[in-house]
Amino acid sequence: MADDALIAEVLLRLATERAGKTFCPSEAARAVAEDWRPLMPDVRRVAAELGLRATQRGVEVDPLTARGPIRLAQDPG
Repeated sequence: MADDALIAEVLLRLATERAGKTFCPSEAARAVAEDWRPLMPDVRRVAAELGLRATQRGVEVDPLTARGPIRLAQDPG
């Protein structure tokens, strides 16, 4: 299993590369492990810890409690 530091590194890289745009958390999970689906709760948790903004259909949500697909982005503030 991937550790939080690696997940954080990938999330921050994706957020920086996509400045002003959103990305799917599964992109980070896929970059970390071939069997990526079990990593999704960890990816959401680390994203929340990093302060990444999570949205669902354009509305800001809590990445830990949101059900269904979300998008992540750097907080513009």
